[in-house]
Amino acid sequence: MLTDVHVPDDVPAAVSLIAAGGTAMGGGTSLMPWLNDYASPPTTLVSLRRAGLSGVHLGGSTVTIGAATTLGQIENDEDLNPVVRSIASVPVRNLATVGGNLFAHQPHGDLAVALVALDARVTLFDETGTRELPVEDFVTAERPAALVTAVAFDRPAPGTFKYLKAARRRFNSVSIVTVAATITESDGLVTGARVALGGVAPTIVRARAVEAALIGGPLTEATVRDAAQAGLAEIAPADDAYASAWYRTRVFPVHLRRALLGH
Repeated sequence: MLTDVHVPDDVPAAVSLIAAGGTAMGGGTSLMPWLNDYASPPTTLVSLRRAGLSGVHLGGSTVTIGAATTLGQIENDEDLNPVVRSIASVPVRNLATVGGNLFAHQPHGDLAVALVALDARVTLFDETGTRELPVEDFVTAERPAALVTAVAFDRPAPGTFKYLKAARRRFNSVSIVTVAATITESDGLVTGARVALGGVAPTIVRARAVEAALIGGPLTEATVRDAAQAGLAEIAPADDAYASAWYRTRVFPVHLRRALLGH
């Protein structure tokens, strides 16, 4: 049963409360339904809305986003706009936070998929100090017992970041397949590829086999088809109320092509 809600005014106070057994809460869009459904621990919540973790900061080509920044606050970002607009509805986006999305279980967490493709870093703070970790490592391994304070990524070159989410409905529907990629080309050949997939495994997939199949060749239907074939060995989709594992596997090549080629 929930007994206490703390609203600390800074990060050290929040970390102390979490170390004492509290559970951090951003917008509460995932945590509160879970508490209501299961009526079980945690009993103490630590709201981060006054801890100074909201806002977007630009430093050269680097974008740093506070963990308590809502999805609605970054909806107009030049790179993240299609990502944010694919997530839930406007009221939910006005509550859900960037940091909270990193904890969403697949097939949720589409922003985290995009951040992996953008090679983003997460900043963590605990009683020992501050450190950085690649978002890819944070979302695919056991998450460290530290407070997420920010995420940061370097702006991709125009036209190199690609994103597509396939879902049953436009809003309030989880991913069937999410593809996020940063693709660089020179002289008509792919020179760099970083591809992340959502909805097709228990955790976000960094699709290294897809990347390897793309690099060195032209970005054409043939190379993308070969890359999708290679990627089938990297995915392990599950059945849920939105799609079967068979269906996700079947449509993965289609959505990879649409994400990378636009058709």
